[in-house]
Amino acid sequence: MTNEEAREFVERWKKAGPALEKIRREELRNLSHEDCQKQIHALFEIGSQNPQIRTTSGLIEQQRIFQKARKRSDSGNMTEAVDLRQLRDPE
Repeated sequence: MTNEEAREFVERWKKAGPALEKIRREELRNLSHEDCQKQIHALFEIGSQNPQIRTTSGLIEQQRIFQKARKRSDSGNMTEAVDLRQLRDPE
């Protein structure tokens, strides 16, 4: 995609986005109670098909990542961006 094509794409979405949002809101406004219940039930079904039981909130892992990032920044290399994916412990 060229820069010009990308600009045209963005301009089209700037125009289409608000119109699509208006349609979405109207569809939600006109959704029947029964249809709403069906959609909610379908979402619960999706969630129950692949349950992932979390044993932690992730806060400890987050703090470990921040600590590694701080150690890297303390080493004096502040110009290099830190890729947080590289800081994670392998699973």
